Parts: sequence; structure tokens; C-alpha cells
Amino acid sequence: MNVGSVIVQLRRERGYSQKRLADMLFVSSDLVSKWENGTRRPDYPMIERIAEAFGVPPDSILEKYLFIFEELSDCIPDGVRIAEDEFTELLNDFLASLGRDEAEIFVRRYYLTESIASIAERKGIRDNHVRSRLSKTRRKLKKRIGRMKG
Repeated sequence: MNVGSVIVQLRRERGYSQKRLADMLFVSSDLVSKWENGTRRPDYPMIERIAEAFGVPPDSILEKYLFIFEELSDCIPDGVRIAEDEFTELLNDFLASLGRDEAEIFVRRYYLTESIASIAERKGIRDNHVRSRLSKTRRKLKKRIGRMKG
């Protein structure tokens, strides 16, 4: 079950409108609608806030490791199949090619499953900067995988 359908289910079970949930989370009802229809996905800290609003554990909406895996799985180009040991070797080579900060941010996010906010605080930068750097690093990884498997 995807995040959007879980949010819809929990919201309906509690009799909340999208507007009421949005007000509880201090976001727009348009954003709640986008989560529910799958055009946007809340980040994990927001999933934690949503879970709190519904009085359920965050993992009942989306398990953290799956959230991280889904984010990282976008690095594998469509149609490319990689064995686990091959991916491990490729990822290790890729990390060795990155700058120290870039590699640290990547490892903290995808190996240690740290939140964006935690990484930003540790590095003394803004959340948006961490997201941007991770996005660029994932694009580099996707490009490298595409070259090696293409």
C-alpha cells in the first residue's frame, strides 16, 4: 500500500477532511491532496507528524528503511538489473569517487538513515541544501550506473 492511500484510509477512519488534516499539520489542503493522489510524497519527518496527528506509529504509514530505499532506488535507470554484490561494489567505487562532504552526507542518509534535518544540523547547513546535494549525488549515481550497465 502506498503512502497516499494509507493517509486517505487513516483520515477517513477518523472522519477528518483534507482541510482538517492540513490545519493540524500546518500545511495546505492542496498538499494533503497531492500526498493522497501520489503526485507528491511527504518527507519522513512529515510522515512522523502525520502519524502523530493520527495517533499511530510512523512505521504504520511507511517504514523508514523503505522510505530511504525508495528514495535511493530512483538511482537505478529503468530496465537496469543489478545483482546485490555488483551494486555493493559499484556503490563503494562511487562513494570513493565523491568528495568527503558529499560522501558523508550520502552515507548518513542512505546507510545510517539519518533525517535530512539531522544531517543539516550536523553539517551546519540548511535542510534545502542537504536535499539539493543528495539529489545531485543521486543523479550522478544514476548516470554512473547507466554508463556501466548501458
